[in-house]
Amino acid sequence: MLFYFDFIIWFKLVRLVSQEANPKRRRSAYRYLLLTIPLRAIGHAVCFFLDGILFPGLWFTKVRNPVFIIGHARSGTTLAHRLMCEDERFSAFKYYELLLPSLIEKKLVRLMAWVDRTLLGRRIEKRLKAWEDRKFGPMRHIHKMGLTIPEEDDLVLFSSCASGFWATRVPNMGDVDFFHIDQRPPASRRRLMGFYRECVRRQLYLNGGDVIHLSKNPVFCGRVEALIEAFPDARFVVLYRNPYETIPSLLKLLHTGWKIKGEIDKQKAAQSSRVSVELSYESYLHPDEVLARHPEVPCAIIDYRQLVAEPKATMERVYAELGIPMTDRFRQVLEAEQNKSGRHETAHRYSLEEFGLDDREIRQRLAPFFERFNWDEDMPEIRKPKEAAAS
Repeated sequence: MLFYFDFIIWFKLVRLVSQEANPKRRRSAYRYLLLTIPLRAIGHAVCFFLDGILFPGLWFTKVRNPVFIIGHARSGTTLAHRLMCEDERFSAFKYYELLLPSLIEKKLVRLMAWVDRTLLGRRIEKRLKAWEDRKFGPMRHIHKMGLTIPEEDDLVLFSSCASGFWATRVPNMGDVDFFHIDQRPPASRRRLMGFYRECVRRQLYLNGGDVIHLSKNPVFCGRVEALIEAFPDARFVVLYRNPYETIPSLLKLLHTGWKIKGEIDKQKAAQSSRVSVELSYESYLHPDEVLARHPEVPCAIIDYRQLVAEPKATMERVYAELGIPMTDRFRQVLEAEQNKSGRHETAHRYSLEEFGLDDREIRQRLAPFFERFNWDEDMPEIRKPKEAAAS
């Protein structure tokens, strides 16, 4: 399998950089897109090709019954993923592993980590920890990230210019589309998903081969059909949370990410915010529509409120619906989590008005889900920007 690179998206990103008014940011973006990304992609491509030669056992590694956790961003997918990662039968990508799609690269990093622990007194680890604090510190109050923390699979496509994480770098969501993979031509969809499957296969080989791949990706809400095509034995866990909470929370995350990169064009930010809202509606609607067309695909639905209040009972039901027997060890993990239930509720509250959101529009566009989950009876506190900032 050859390394995948989305030249169409890459050319679009280069074109968008040419429209950047700030000369300093334009030069920096050009260096990144015209030098860093191509060199990085070439290195990955060489290693990716050599994987099958240096590790012949890779050809016998199969991806069986993967589990995909999807749902709108900020809907509890991270919590569900973290809980299921405690089950030793699952394999998941860590952040640094997503940045290194080839098996050779991952093996080299593990070798370097061993040398650092054994011979260097963890000097490299300490420097990386300081880098982590600088890199992820400004975002950790919204979403906890770290090099060795499991993260979204979509990041493995970043150096291929095919990852939704590019939307967090610049507010140009109306110009590049990383969501609607299900609507791409079949050949394009198969190339992308075939490469992703190869990345998963390498991770399974690295972690033991007989483990089950576990994925958490909100952006995968737009590629459920493609996932079923690429993984016919896939199983899904779909999270649902009140959109009055999830949509402004996602917009806050995006705006924070854009501001970290420097001064942003307010008009572009507003346009990208509107695109994000439309994608938010699709994140609720599309998975439900696709899975309804595929009743043969095992699927478990999680109400975020139940996951927070009763994690043990919720995960027991999920495992039963997916046909996964629960081990005694994992049951003990859930019992410990149950004792902490209710502590996962974030202290942050996001205002609809802060981002110009209309609660009536949200209610109308997602009416079936409001009725299905009784969100009208469990209205979150919606505060104005000044009130939210004062708390």
